Amino acid sequence: MKSETKNCQNCKKDFVIETEDFDFYEKIKVPPPTWCPECRQVRRYAWRNERTLYRRNCDLCKKNMVTIYSPNKPFVVYCNECWWGDGWDPASYAKDFDFSRPFFEQFSELQHEVPRMALLNKNSTNSEYTNHAANNKNCYLSFTLIDDENVMYSAWVVKSRDCVDCSFIYEKGERLYEVIDSRTCYQCQYGLFFKDCSSVYYSYDCHSCNECFLSSNLRNKSYVFKNVQYSREEYLEKIKEYNLSSFEVRQKLNEEFKNLLENIAVHKYVVNERNVNSTGSLIYDCKDVNKAFEVYKGENGKYIYGAINIKDSMDLYHIDGAELCYEVHAGIRNTNSQFITLCYDNTYIIYSDTCHNSQNLFGCVSVKKGEYVILNKKYSKEDYLILREKIIEHMKKGGEYGEFFPPSIAPVTYNETQGNLYEPMTKEEVLAKGWNWEENVPGTFGKETIPHDQIPDKIEDVPDSYLKEIFICTECSKNYNINQNELLFYKKEKIPLPRKCPNCRYKRRFDLRPLRKLWHRICMCSQKHNNHEGKCEVEFETPYSPDRVEKVYCEKCYQQEVY
Repeated sequence: MKSETKNCQNCKKDFVIETEDFDFYEKIKVPPPTWCPECRQVRRYAWRNERTLYRRNCDLCKKNMVTIYSPNKPFVVYCNECWWGDGWDPASYAKDFDFSRPFFEQFSELQHEVPRMALLNKNSTNSEYTNHAANNKNCYLSFTLIDDENVMYSAWVVKSRDCVDCSFIYEKGERLYEVIDSRTCYQCQYGLFFKDCSSVYYSYDCHSCNECFLSSNLRNKSYVFKNVQYSREEYLEKIKEYNLSSFEVRQKLNEEFKNLLENIAVHKYVVNERNVNSTGSLIYDCKDVNKAFEVYKGENGKYIYGAINIKDSMDLYHIDGAELCYEVHAGIRNTNSQFITLCYDNTYIIYSDTCHNSQNLFGCVSVKKGEYVILNKKYSKEDYLILREKIIEHMKKGGEYGEFFPPSIAPVTYNETQGNLYEPMTKEEVLAKGWNWEENVPGTFGKETIPHDQIPDKIEDVPDSYLKEIFICTECSKNYNINQNELLFYKKEKIPLPRKCPNCRYKRRFDLRPLRKLWHRICMCSQKHNNHEGKCEVEFETPYSPDRVEKVYCEKCYQQEVY
């Protein structure tokens, strides 16, 4: 088929389905989507409660546990040990399909009966407050982290240790604080887009650098202060002017850093490395991957958000390993599977939730090692294939087949999810869509035992007794506390006690990153460069929206500003 323009059923804006998109839909035998790519991603966001945690009792062993499901949610929730154990059978909740009713209605009923896993957390030690996490030790209030140790208040951190308040540390970070989108770095603070750096502070886009401060766009540099090269002795004298253990000094540094990002640093229109015929940002080692963000090792994919090792797939969100997959959220090592969430190690599964190590499932919840199962009921291969096709035809008639699960039946509410960050909406807007809202999100107010203006300015003056104090966030007024490992880290790295709660600190890092969208813009360079006279007129697609203030350059202009 040729490219075709359609009107999104959700936002009512026109969007284009390309010829190659139709080819993919035909290959996996699904109808074309009726929602635009952006709205499809919001729908997947609405199923991801990544960082809103509660305590409730396991409905099997009754022990108190950490979970992403609030106590008032009408679901059966098991701790991870019970969920993976043999003390219950997913098949005992089996249902026959009722052709007089919509599929999603029946699926929602099954969700409310079958036990759910408290959170995604495997093979970890002393890391109770982590989600979408595995193989970690001594980690706290951190999310999407793998093979880490001593990581706190962070998100998307891999193979790292001793990191606090960091986001998107792809591998081998150590002793990092407030570092974003970086890899193989040591003892750095307040930075974006670092690679192979050590002792770099308040800087942007530095590779293979050490001992640099308040600088940007550096390569293979040492002892650079405010983008000026100094000798080692001169550099050390310069940074002596800043007492990093002082909160007042850090506040002034934050303003200087903000000025650096907005008025001094040059921002490449996208961050892409070693790609072929690919578009998007923060994509690496990809071929024919388009309109994608935060993707590593992908081939022939489109509309991918946060994924590694993907092939021949579209509309994925937080994925590790996928082939011939479509409309998947939080999947690991799935093949030929569509419309699934929280599913690992599966083949040929469709419209399923939290299913693992299975094949040939349709409309299943919490199935482990299943085969030829529909609504948790086991069938012969022949009966399964016949019934599956009948259900698909039934769904097509009702306009259900070909679309991801509606947010209205999500087991979490919109204000608990990543959607509330990437596409924030008011309670009224959410409810008007028929989606859900949680009134009792975690957090206490007015319980502080010490006002923020009485906290000592320098970290060395903070006594151990502060481990028993309750603080108030200067941003949202929510109460928070600090733990022993956290205080030890601050003292070791000469970091003053934070005056904002972990969520507000996360939001600050989130706002520094470009969004997962593309805007058509023109290079902002007006410098005298070899590739143009006067203002550069190169056009490109960039995740930097037109209302952002950063200097965004095309590839050639950017390369001439890096030194």
